[in-house]
Amino acid sequence: MNQSKGEASDARPGFDTSVAGKQAECDGGHAIPGTRYAGRQEFTGTLTGEYVDHGEPVWRWYLLARLTRKPEGYPGDSVWCESGNLFILEEGSG
Repeated sequence: MNQSKGEASDARPGFDTSVAGKQAECDGGHAIPGTRYAGRQEFTGTLTGEYVDHGEPVWRWYLLARLTRKPEGYPGDSVWCESGNLFILEEGSG
């Protein structure tokens, strides 16, 4: 998800207590600088419970923070993950 969120005028933030604090994995794609191609990126971290819904049909994006796995050179400590690419890890795993 675009970090600026400013272009999503219909963004509706919320908080989901059922996922807050759970470990999760998220995967997706990202543009490869200097090319017209995208590469796969994988993240592991802790869900904050924060989400943003936008669009119709609704796309829900969850905030994954305290990253324990991220692509080499990824500058952030958190990432927004589309719900369809988010996988909550089983209790006690990791």
